Amino acid sequence: MINNWMVRAGRKGIYSEDFEGGFVAIGWAQLGDLSQYVSDVDLREKYIEVYGNEKPQATANAVAMITKFRDKIKANDYLVSYNPETREYLVGKDQGKYSYEPEAIGDYSNLRAATWLGKVSRDVLSQRSRNSLGSTLTLFSINQDVMDEFLAALKGKPIPDEPLDVARVDDDSILLKDETVDRSHELIKDKIVGLGSEEMEELVAAILRGMGYRAKVSPKGPDRGVDVIASLDGLGLTRPRIKVEVKHRGGSIGAPVIRGFIGALRDGDSGLFVSTGGFTREARYESERSTFPLTLIDLDDLADLIVTHYEDFDLDGRALVPLVKIYWPAD
Repeated sequence: MINNWMVRAGRKGIYSEDFEGGFVAIGWAQLGDLSQYVSDVDLREKYIEVYGNEKPQATANAVAMITKFRDKIKANDYLVSYNPETREYLVGKDQGKYSYEPEAIGDYSNLRAATWLGKVSRDVLSQRSRNSLGSTLTLFSINQDVMDEFLAALKGKPIPDEPLDVARVDDDSILLKDETVDRSHELIKDKIVGLGSEEMEELVAAILRGMGYRAKVSPKGPDRGVDVIASLDGLGLTRPRIKVEVKHRGGSIGAPVIRGFIGALRDGDSGLFVSTGGFTREARYESERSTFPLTLIDLDDLADLIVTHYEDFDLDGRALVPLVKIYWPAD
C-alpha cells in the first residue's frame, strides 16, 4: 500500500531549496543515527535524556513523528513538502533510503532520499485541500483525495473547487491552537495573493499607517521611483523617511533588483522592499550588506504584520483584507 506524507522543510520552509537536491529531512540531530535504536522505548528514553520531558504529550508526538520518518515511510510512498515563500509544493516519491548525515541540511541530519516529480502551486488546489494542509506538524499523512489533486496538477489537469463546508472541519484541528493559527496564516496569505498590484500598494500603506506612520501611495507613472512613501510627519522631514518598493506575484526577487533599489535611496532614507514572490539568497545577502537601513518583506512577513497591526488599520486597509478575531481560551 502506498501512503502519502507531508514533510515540512523547517520553519517557514527554510530548507526548501536543500530538499530540492533530492531529500526530505527532519531535525532532532542530537539523537544521532535513528537506526541505532532497536525499539521505540529505547528511542523515547534517549529523547527524554537529550530533550527532557517537561511536556509529556509533546514528547510523545515528537517520538511518534521520528519513528514514522524512520520506519513508516516506505519506498514509492508519495512525499510532499511546502515552500511558503514561493507558495509551491514539491511532490515526489520516496526512494526507500534513510540516512544520518550531520550538517547535510542545516541542523536537519536525518534524511530520506526522494525523487521529485515536480512542483504544484498552492493556488491551483481546491479550498478544501488547502485547508487540510495547514498542520504545523513536522510530518503528517496526506489524505488520498488531496494527493490525487497534486497528481492531477502535475499532469496539468484542472481541479474543480468545492464550496467549503465549515461543519466538516476536522474536530482534532480545532483543539490544536498552533495548527489553527498556522492554518489562518495560510488563508490570510491566500487573501493577499488574490489582491491586484495597486491594491497591494494600498495594503502596504495601510500597514505602515497602522504602525503609526503617515503613508501614501506614490502617484502613478513609469518614473515614480518608489511605490509608497512614509514618515512620522507625513512630509518626509523627520526620520525615518521610508521608501517602499512593492512587487506582487512576479516571482522571487534577485540581487540586481535589490541593488537597483538601494541605488535609489538617499541620506536619511530607510528602504522597505515587499515581494509576495519572495527573495533569492543573493538578494537577502545584498540587503544585509546595504549601507542604508533596508528590510525585505516576503509573504509570510506581510501576513504577520497584518495580524499584529490589524487593530490599528483604517477602514480602507480592513476592506482590502477583511478579518475577524477569534478568541481562544487562556492557558
